[in-house]
Amino acid sequence: MEADWEVELGGDAPAIEPRWAGFVDLRSAFAQVERLDEVKKFPALGPVLLRLNHRNAQVWTAKCDFWPKLEEGNWDPFELDAPAEEAVCAAGCYIDLLPAGSLWAEVPAAEAACRRWSAALEKRPLRCGRVDLIVRRVWMKEDWAGLGATAYLTACGKSEAAASERLAVALAIFADVLNPESTIE
Repeated sequence: MEADWEVELGGDAPAIEPRWAGFVDLRSAFAQVERLDEVKKFPALGPVLLRLNHRNAQVWTAKCDFWPKLEEGNWDPFELDAPAEEAVCAAGCYIDLLPAGSLWAEVPAAEAACRRWSAALEKRPLRCGRVDLIVRRVWMKEDWAGLGATAYLTACGKSEAAASERLAVALAIFADVLNPESTIE
């Protein structure tokens, strides 16, 4: 699987806002996962969110979204290690991640986690799939509170269904790397 990371902390860079109006804390409300619109659109996201919010997880999730069809130009077949015949349709999602316990206070801690995860993901065999981790500021109550990461997952295939199936596999691998101890399937 292709994987990379970067840091985006500049003035206009997006930030993670975990206490947004529709926030559901899946760490204490596992049953709510099935009610999330994103899970209704893409059921493979449900088990991943459960694993990432499990009590033994390294992270917890603040927000996610799913895109069943990425427009041309919003994804690069080369970055997905996709042969031409598989580079027809792409699907994607993002998940805002916050470290369990407390937020990363400084860039080196966030960078170390993202480097570790990227290296582990790159060892997993999956063509036509990619994870990009972006370290971002976390805002709580209109004030900077620390750092988190947004994970963008992208996959492609010969059809929309094939792209979504490959994205489901990429998500499962991602959850396994971030929380290998969880037995939630």
